[in-house]
Amino acid sequence: MSKLYFRYGAMNCGKSTHLMQVAYNYNERGMKSIIIKPLTDSKGGNKVVSRLGISQDADILIAAGDNIYEVIEEWKRVNGALHCILVDEVQFFSREHIDQLFEIAVKLEIPTICYGLRTDFKVNGFPGSERLLLIAHSIEELKTICSCGKKALLNGRKVNGRFVFEGEQIAIDHENDVEYESLCPKCYFEYKKMML
Repeated sequence: MSKLYFRYGAMNCGKSTHLMQVAYNYNERGMKSIIIKPLTDSKGGNKVVSRLGISQDADILIAAGDNIYEVIEEWKRVNGALHCILVDEVQFFSREHIDQLFEIAVKLEIPTICYGLRTDFKVNGFPGSERLLLIAHSIEELKTICSCGKKALLNGRKVNGRFVFEGEQIAIDHENDVEYESLCPKCYFEYKKMML
């Protein structure tokens, strides 16, 4: 049985790099994998972008109203066999999108591997990530470190170089002077206290 996988981690833990490595492995073995990402993620346009400086075209961009199950059925009808679906920035998908990915894994028997954040910069869950934590067959944390050397668990948002703790849930990295830093919980709360 194919599975729905959720591989999550704080910013800078290598999610997109890992996704591209998995795509390479499938394609190297003559198996077809495709990469999908939400249209919401404007970083890199139609590309998956890694902080290592590598990128790869996404095969499908999913809009808010798209039915991913139907999109994949149509892709298969036109292109044939599909051995794996790789999803970047999955936290930006809706709960309904996650249910559709689950159905793809189960009904169409296509392994579906999702990469994304678990929580936002205010330590609130993203709807897509919350749903994945409930229904994914496999959940794996990809780890990184805070600047202090401890395990990073949270994501700090900076605007114009300063940490902020208020604002909209979605603000894309490196747009409108926004950037993110992976933080351990202790550093996160220390920065938050300094901003009060």
